[in-house]
Order: sequence, then structure tokens, then C-alpha cells
Amino acid sequence: MTVRGDFKEPARPRPDLVIGREELFAGAREQLSDGGSVLVHGPAGIGKSTVLRALAAECAESAHTVLRCSATESESHLPFLALADLLGLVVDQVSDRLPAPQRTALESALTGRGESTLQRDGLALRLAVLSVFRALAAQGPVLIVADDLQWLDPASAELLGFAARRLGEMPVRMLSAVRTDTEPRDQQHDRHLRASPPDTLAVRLNPLSRAQVAELLGHRGYTGLPRTTVRDIHRTSGGNPLFALELGRALAENPARPSPGEPLPVPTSLRALVLSRLEMLSAEARHTLLVASAGARPTLALLHAAGRQNAEAETAHAASLGLLATERETPAIRFAHPMISAALYAEASAQERRAAHAALSTAASDPIERARHLALATTGTDPQVAARLGEAAAAARDRGAPSVAAGLGLLAARHTPPETVPGPDERRLQAAEDALTAGESDLARDIARDALRRVTAPAERVRAWMVVIDAAGQAMAEVDAVFPQALADAGDDPRLLALVRYQLAWRALLVEGEMAKGREEAAIAAQLAARAGDRPTELLALGFQAQMETLMGHPGAPATIQRAMREPQDPRVACDHNGAGAARFRWLIMGDQLAEARTTITALLREVRRRGMVESEVHFLRGLAETELRSGHCGRALDLARESLRLARDTGIGEAATAMFTSLAEAAGGDVDRALALAREAVDRAEEDGDLVYLSRALGALGHAQLVAGDSLAVVQSLRRVRELEERLGVTDPARGRWHGDLAEALVRIGEPVEAQDVIDATRARALRLGRESVLAVLDRAEALVRAARGEQGPAVRQLTAAQDRLGKLGYGLEEARAAYALAGLRTHRPGPTSYDEATRLFRRCRALPWLRQVESATAAGPAAVPATTPLAPAALDSLAATERQVAALVMEGATNREIAARLFISVKTVEATLTRVYRKLGIRSRVDIVRLAAGRRSG
Repeated sequence: MTVRGDFKEPARPRPDLVIGREELFAGAREQLSDGGSVLVHGPAGIGKSTVLRALAAECAESAHTVLRCSATESESHLPFLALADLLGLVVDQVSDRLPAPQRTALESALTGRGESTLQRDGLALRLAVLSVFRALAAQGPVLIVADDLQWLDPASAELLGFAARRLGEMPVRMLSAVRTDTEPRDQQHDRHLRASPPDTLAVRLNPLSRAQVAELLGHRGYTGLPRTTVRDIHRTSGGNPLFALELGRALAENPARPSPGEPLPVPTSLRALVLSRLEMLSAEARHTLLVASAGARPTLALLHAAGRQNAEAETAHAASLGLLATERETPAIRFAHPMISAALYAEASAQERRAAHAALSTAASDPIERARHLALATTGTDPQVAARLGEAAAAARDRGAPSVAAGLGLLAARHTPPETVPGPDERRLQAAEDALTAGESDLARDIARDALRRVTAPAERVRAWMVVIDAAGQAMAEVDAVFPQALADAGDDPRLLALVRYQLAWRALLVEGEMAKGREEAAIAAQLAARAGDRPTELLALGFQAQMETLMGHPGAPATIQRAMREPQDPRVACDHNGAGAARFRWLIMGDQLAEARTTITALLREVRRRGMVESEVHFLRGLAETELRSGHCGRALDLARESLRLARDTGIGEAATAMFTSLAEAAGGDVDRALALAREAVDRAEEDGDLVYLSRALGALGHAQLVAGDSLAVVQSLRRVRELEERLGVTDPARGRWHGDLAEALVRIGEPVEAQDVIDATRARALRLGRESVLAVLDRAEALVRAARGEQGPAVRQLTAAQDRLGKLGYGLEEARAAYALAGLRTHRPGPTSYDEATRLFRRCRALPWLRQVESATAAGPAAVPATTPLAPAALDSLAATERQVAALVMEGATNREIAARLFISVKTVEATLTRVYRKLGIRSRVDIVRLAAGRRSG
């Protein structure tokens, strides 16, 4: 089929077409825009045709002629069919330019009239196809789009390959797709690549991540799926987009969602797609594979123990049919794709499944697996089965597998008779708490909400309310109505009241934005818990109190941390992200004790990983990344931040906070545009959640990214909001956000040195009181820029030199490098090619790539790019318009933008716009140069 140049394809593909393929798509687009060709390959359902259509839609805009073919398996035996699809509608345009033998052979092949074959007319046909492409290319660029190359009829494939290898410099691009197996080792696309133009880029589509599957489902309208269900969809589909969408559709059409641990409903369409080869197996072999699909980690030994005596031969046959993947290095039996296992299990009857689980309940060596299989083989309530499941859940909890424990707990509840102790609701609440630990907040919330419809005992009700509140995370405003009900259920019981007051402390912080009130509530909770003998709750409350006191600059913070660190300790609370260990880490890193902070957070991270505490892992990954960033290890910080963001995205835990910190890491060692996007995401999420605490942090990250991007006006706008928010929250410790130096620097850049000095003075007073040495050094760096703006060149250089030295001794590598960079711009002599050597060395040591790019730009631009040292001719002012000269003259007098606006009766924005024109006309970049020009006039 032909699409001529005037055919209007969609300008851009829908967003869901390239989810998870952004880098790949960009690479393919660049290859095609440069005149090259692209071959997309991967297994069935991975999205090859989708990517092909999206790329073709873009490239068609620049093509004069688009030739298309899409082969099918059922028609692959028909000779020249694909060639007819490609050329059938365009051959008449160019046939008169072909030699007669070529024209006759091609017409015979395309129309079916005559008996043209490759054996008889091979050379004439090959040359004819090549001649058609040449003739079309002479009219304008040609794009060939060929899908499903594996089904191309052999004759068409041979002719297309012959021409493709000989296109040379002709403006003909080929965009094609071919199906290959799941395993990339076989390089099955090689023969198609050899039949493509020599410059063809082979692009393999790999499975989507869990977060990308969730995004894809959301784009297709399958919203509201619990994250645990999305996790199961991702695992079952293997990240295959087609499989994931079909599973999502089946769930959307089925009002009864599967319980945790139950298989997903696999639609008939997918069963037919992946089990078409199952009919070639015997009934016994199919049953063997069913037992393998029911097992968690099936091996030949396990199948033998489950009574499958011919397992070797049966699994070997299944492997030869492509149902199983061969694993030479391990005894494990692995299905070629997770969907095969899921479809096989879904195809079996309930009786067949129970029989498989019954066999595995005695064959499995692991007691947890035995208990799970016993439960799935049993119907109805059974106290003995429930007891075994409860023991298995406890064992999984001790092993650091809380997600497994949650699933076992729900199975235990299902098999627990109502009169048993512990009862079914108590088991469900324990499962909800295990789900929280595993980061499965939606599952935990649903279990707790379900329990609240039945339980009447105050202790169980308060326990359920705590799960609901914890599951809300930062979006605590969404469960605000829960607190009065929880207080009513708690009554005057000090243990239950301590739990509720502890959550009220978080509410005061996150919903009301009042740290002082949060501290007071935490202190009350700690007292109530101590009176009730509830040490875990007391420790959590003390940890929260210590965090608030640290951020507020409260003198009692060290004493509260010591109280929280005293024995007896609860092992789980000790490593919780809200516990005393986390509070101590925050105190250390804010107090410039970077080495000890790293040791502390590393130990905490190791312990929560051992316990499977996912929410704490997200927090501590972020904390370790922050430590590395403060130390100037930008590459390491970026890796850790990205890891924490992946985990946050997968679990839905702390996404705003993690995006905020990853923005800081990207601005330091990665990509500035990515930093800006993440910071804006964090701001939006914090505003949606009503979370003032992280809103201030997110705005601080946004301001920093804007500083690195060179947008000083935006920096000031963002960081002024941070200043207002922190005053409202009661944050007085400048080591909390460390945005003050950035704000002062940006204020200097936009010509507000007076306000910059005010920020520095106010912050310095607090930093001196709290002994924040690194903050003081950064403030000195910013103050040096203020002095330079006032023309105090010598003092500015001396202050910057001292600041750089102090930051280096404190271990703040990136801040030290920034001081060296600022110093290079303040040298009294004319900067030469080596002016930035020290800054370059330090930024390179830190792997601070965005800052290195700034240095490279400044060096490449030469002296004119350095506002602090660029000499200006006083006569240059004569080229300015009248208003521009008035504004420049007032700047020389030291007036701020506001003062200039008031004196000239214009707006501040007009002043800023006028200054921008002044800078452009004079070839300068800041007010500093205008001040220096004034000094030059006076000395002249």
C-alpha cells in the first residue's frame, strides 16, 4: 500500500505508544532522521508494531512516498504478495522508465498473470525492484515500512533484500519489524539485518518495568487497580505489553478480584496464544507441567518427590516445544515465559489444582511452601491448617519476607474458624501490618477497612485505624475523618491513646504544617506509651519528637535522641525510618558529621533490607544518597537516588519525597532537564497531598535545578516560597534544606544584592547559634558574590578562597568545587584558558557533569562569558536607549530593582526586561558588570 507525500499521518503518537521506550524511540528517530534504516525486533506482543506505527507516523511527514506491507502467517506461502503490497499502487508511476524485460517480469509478478518465478526471471525481477526504488527516490525521499518480516513470502523477502543491499546513497529508508523469541541470545534477527540496508540499526524491544506496566494500564483506562494486582500483572505478563493489557482487560471485566496468592484470570485469547503447543504433550506430561506451574521454585527433584516419575523426559519434550527454557547452570525448571505457567494453571480445573498442591504439600522441603500448598489443597475452615499457616507466616516475617507473610496470614484467616484464638480478624490485621511492612499499602488498607466492618473490640479497631492511617502515607489529609473515630475507639486506654496521639503528631506536621504542635503531640504520645508499658510506641514517638526538635533548632534535640537510644530497644523500631536511628542520622548529617552519618545509614539500610521493610528501605536509600551527595560523590549519589526512585515508583511509597531528592542528585551529577521535571513532579504531588513539609523541600529542589539551569528569576521565585513555608512550619535550622546560599546567589544575579545580604545575615545568625559550619561556609561563598556586585573585588576573592578551603576540610566536595568555580570568575586578572582548571578538576572528581558543562561553556565562550571579570568600555553606555541608560545609571548607584521601579514609575518586571536588553547590548550578563563599568568611569 502506498501513502503519498500529501497524506497526513498523525503528527505524534499517543503517549501510551512509547511508554518505556523513550530512549529507544529517540535513538531510532535520530537514525531515521539521518537517513538510516531501523529494524525493530522482539517476541510476540512486545510492542513492535506499535513502535513501528509511531515511528512511521513521524517519518512519513518528511517522505515523498511511503511504501507499506504487513505480512501474515496464513498468506506467507503466496509468492510476491508482500511485493504487491509495497509496489502495487506506485509501479504505474515509474514503469515507463524500466527496461522492457524488467517491466514485463515485474508486471507478471505483481498481477499474477503469467508464470513469473525467481528461478525463471530472477535477475530481471531483482533489477526491476531496484529500478523502481531508484525512480521513486528521484522524485523525493522514500520510506519503506515492513511489519512482521518473519511472515514475508520468500520471493518478496529475497527481492526486497537484494534491493536494500544496493540502495547506496539513494534517499530510501527502511523501517521494519520482525518477531524473535523471548531469549535474546539467539540473535534471530541477524538474517533479516543482513537483508537490510548496510546502515540499519537493530533495536530490540525488552519487557516493560512494573512502573511502566502500571503507566500503560492507566493510559488504556484500567485505573484503580491495586498496586499488588499491578505487581501480579507485571510478573505474570513478564513485562509484555500485549499480555499486560489483556490481563488488565480481564480483571476490568471480572467484578470479583482474585485474593492475594490466587492466580490472575487469564483470558482465553492469551491461553490460546501461549498454549497452542500444549496439545502435542501427553496428559501425563501436561499434569507434570501443572505441578511445576503450582510450585514456587520447581526442580526435577521436587517433581519426583511430588510423584512425577517421568519428569525428565516430559520436561525435555516440553523444552523442545518451547514451553520450558533450558537451564544448564541450575536445576530449576523455568517456563519460557511466565504467561505459559499462568495460562497452564488457569486452564486446569479446581480439582486438578488442588491435587497438584496436595502433592507439593508433602514434596516441598521448605516449611513455608508446604504450609502454603496445604492451604491451597484444603477447602473450608481447618484449625490445624490455620495454625500451620500462622507459624509459616511468622517464619516468613523472621526471614524478612513480609509480603509472603501477608499472603500466608490471609490464607490462615480463610481457614480459621470464628471461635478460634487467634481469630480470623486478628490474623487479617497481622497480615495487613505485614503488607504495610512490605510496601503493599493498598492491600493493607483494604484488609483493615474490611476488618473494621466486623470487629468491635477497641484494641482491634484502633489497630485497624492505624493501618488505614499508615497506608495513606504522605497524603494523610485523605484520611482526616479517621482521627475522631480512632480517638473514640481508644477511649481512655493509655496504650491505645498513645497510638492515636502518635498519628496526630504526624497529622499536625503533614496536614496542618505545624512542627511545634507535632512535637507536643509526640511528647504526649511518648508519655502515654511509657505509662502503658508500650516501649515500641514510646520509641517511635521519641524518634518523631527528636526529628521535629532537630529541624526546629530546638536545644532539647540531643537529649531526646539520647532518651530514644536508651535500652530497652525494640529491634524493629530501632531500624524503622521513623525510629531513633533515623533521627540520629538526621542529626549527624545536619551537623556535618558525614563519615558517621554514612556508617549509621548504611547499617540501617542493611537491616531493613534483611527484614524486608520496604518503606524504610526507600527512606534509607535516599538518606545514603544524600550523604554521598553532601560528600561530593555525585555519581554514587545519583545511582542510589535512581534506585530509591525505582523502588518508590514500584511501591507507591514516598514518590514525591524521592522525586525531590532524585532531582537534587540529577542536578548535581546527571541531567538538568530531568532534575527540573522531577522537582516539578515533586511540587505537584506535595501540593495534591497537602503536604507542606515536602512541598518546601520540593520547591528547594526546584530552585536548585533552576539555578543549575541558569534561570535566576525562577530560582528566586521558588526559594522565596520556601522561605515563607519554612517560617510557617517553624523550621529554623538552615541545615535542613540548604537552599539559602542558592537564593542569595540568584538574588545577586538578578540585581538584588541588598535582599541577598539580608538572607545571608538572617541565616548566618541561626547557623552560628546551631554550629552549622558547612552552612556558614556556603553563606560566605554567597556573600563574596554580593561583595563583588558592589565592586569589592579584593575582599570578595579573599572570602571565596577561605570558603573554598573550609568546605574542602569539612568534606563537602561539590560545594568546594562551586566555590572554586565562583572564584574563577572573580580573578582580578583577565581570565585565560587555564582560569577554570581548579574548578574543572574538582567538578570532575565529584563527577558533577552539569557543573562541568557550565565550566566548558564558560571556557569555550572566552572572557566575554565571565561577568565578574569582563572589562567594559565606558562609552558602551552611549548605545543604550534613554530608559535603558536611566536604569543602568540607577544600578550603578546601587539601587535595587524595586527602588528603580519606584523612582521611574515602572513595574519591577519592566525593570528586569530593560536590564535584559542592557545586558544583551553591552555583551554582559549581570549587574556586576554595570557596577564595574561605573568604577571604570570614575577612575577614568
